[in-house]
Amino acid sequence: MKYLIASDKVRHKFARQIEEICGERISLCYQCGKCSAGCPVAYAMDYLPNQITRFAQLGLTDKVMESSTIWICASCQTCSVRCPRGIDLAKIMDALRILAKREGTVPKKQIPPLFDGIFLGSIEKHGRLHEMSLITKLNIASGRPFKDISMLPVMLKKGKIRLRSEGNNGGKEVRDLMRKVERLEARR
Repeated sequence: MKYLIASDKVRHKFARQIEEICGERISLCYQCGKCSAGCPVAYAMDYLPNQITRFAQLGLTDKVMESSTIWICASCQTCSVRCPRGIDLAKIMDALRILAKREGTVPKKQIPPLFDGIFLGSIEKHGRLHEMSLITKLNIASGRPFKDISMLPVMLKKGKIRLRSEGNNGGKEVRDLMRKVERLEARR
């Protein structure tokens, strides 16, 4: 005897949470693996993108939230373009990062959350991104203060990077906007 089981009937709460945040139907994924085959950073992930999708479909919340994959994802959209079902997996990865931050399951030693904080701090302080302070702070925080030092003279000579921030006349507006976003996030 054959039974038809609609995915809406067996969809896990975790999958529904993801879908509410990003609007993508994670249940549509049939595990073809094209996302993982095209992912330029898959080599550094502990689980491939299609595996993360499957874990989410099955409600394996801990496995997804503790994975480095969601933080390594570069949101380059390669997976989204390759998906034959039209699923925007980059949006799903963004949603997973949002959920991880809400639940406090952000890995302590991961560079991406560290990068996010330093990046936003630079924009808040200078009104725009100051690359020199971003690179310096990121390298110091990751325990490799001289990692990119050999590139500095060439980048300075070619005018690719500046030692001092040029600032921005709209700095106050940027800070006000960031405060407004923080207040909206706190209400969630």
